[in-house]
Amino acid sequence: MKLLKLVPDHTNIDFMRWRNVAVVVSTIATIASLVFTAYRGLNLGIDFVGGQLVRVEFAQPVHIEDLRARVDRMGVGEASIQALGNDKVYQVRLAKPDGPESAANLVVTKLRAQLPAAYPGARVASGESVSGKVSEELASGSAMAIGLAMIGIAIYIWLRFEWQFGLGALLTLAHDVAMTLGFFAVTQLQVDLNVVAAFLTIVGYSLNDTVVIYDRIRENLRKYRKMAILPLINLSLNETLARTVVTSLTVLIALGILMLIGPQVIFGLSIAIFLGVLIGTYSSIYISAPVLVWLGVQPDSFLKSDDKDVPEGQTA
Repeated sequence: MKLLKLVPDHTNIDFMRWRNVAVVVSTIATIASLVFTAYRGLNLGIDFVGGQLVRVEFAQPVHIEDLRARVDRMGVGEASIQALGNDKVYQVRLAKPDGPESAANLVVTKLRAQLPAAYPGARVASGESVSGKVSEELASGSAMAIGLAMIGIAIYIWLRFEWQFGLGALLTLAHDVAMTLGFFAVTQLQVDLNVVAAFLTIVGYSLNDTVVIYDRIRENLRKYRKMAILPLINLSLNETLARTVVTSLTVLIALGILMLIGPQVIFGLSIAIFLGVLIGTYSSIYISAPVLVWLGVQPDSFLKSDDKDVPEGQTA
């Protein structure tokens, strides 16, 4: 039986031919993502903004606008309502009221009493409350975790390779996180602790792909000391292409199934990682590798002066 090959042997794609176009597109997209995120903001979940989160299940389909208008008339404050998969299950998020904890409990009690009266058979399945102080600590801690992860990764690659590789990895990770943030700002999907976990997963996956490519580039820098840098990077990318495609494709298939038939509670996590894998695969080729060219890396950049005259293919 002949084995399936997603990437044929001896593939020779000229990736670096499009490096300048890729960096222009990536730079524009990254800046646009950051600007739009700052302008529109993210739809932060109760984990980060505090308040009341109530899940309501109805016996019959309910139009979201009708539900929103009825909740507004209850006098429980401005409500953010989101359908959870269908028009029978909704999530109602309310700002945390001023005053003691009893005021927050009163809001949930009012919903429990009035929603079943307005919609026979309705059931308030669960209620959750997060204080403003706790939400601020979660938000700052999450941002710090992502930032420290990126810096730590850059330092690790700097120590393992050279500073050019560390800077390339940091720029790649910043690109991936910025693009994913922009997606959540555009779609206004809720950002909760699950999505933060997805961002850290994206950082780890992107790093893994980048390290594999960097390791092959470093090997070829030692092996082909007379080869120009662009052909050398193209060779390295083509040699690792099969591994990149197979790994990304298997992860995307699993995530795609979770997005389609998985529980609603992990939809944000699934779509964030799905998008991150796509962006990370692209950036490991068109961000991390071209950065080495722009930073002036050459086949003899990391050789001692005594080694630079050794013929290609031989070791000192």
